[in-house]
Amino acid sequence: MTRIQSTRRVLFAVAQAALLILLSNGIARAHNGPPFAILTDQRVGPCVISLWAHPDIGTSSFWIMVDPPPGGSIPKDLKIRMGIQPASGRLPEVFYDAWVDSNRGQLEYKTDVEFDRQDFFKVRLVLSSAAGNGEAFSQVEATPYGFGRWDLLFYLLPFLGVGFLFFKAVIRRRRLRRQQAAQVAGGGA
Repeated sequence: MTRIQSTRRVLFAVAQAALLILLSNGIARAHNGPPFAILTDQRVGPCVISLWAHPDIGTSSFWIMVDPPPGGSIPKDLKIRMGIQPASGRLPEVFYDAWVDSNRGQLEYKTDVEFDRQDFFKVRLVLSSAAGNGEAFSQVEATPYGFGRWDLLFYLLPFLGVGFLFFKAVIRRRRLRRQQAAQVAGGGA
């Protein structure tokens, strides 16, 4: 097997693997790392809460872990809403209802909010129940998915690498043909 044939087989195998991955992959959301804590073990009304977020531009998720206060219990009628507003005040505050998301031993609520652009946003968490109400405040920065403006370059690198290897193989092939043509021309004289 010649070097060109082995190069072709390798490139064909790589193309098949890439096609298989692309066809078998469902819709994926970009995600850089786990969510991070905004509030931790803070007493808000009748509960102790921790607020975690992954604030990406577009639809972003917030998780609220709810624990009972020492010697207390979590109210059965607990409702949680989250208000989001740009810190600059350029838009009015918008509220999102949270729903129970987990039953893994700890009461966890989730809500999805919308961030329209990269900016700092005020976060207001509102708890209400017959046992009492409470509010907590914080601030987050909405960031772009992935690496921001470097995404294009990062995701383009594999294609540039394959293109480089392809053109390198083409150049070697042309060089080999020229050498073979020169040998035939030199040997026939």
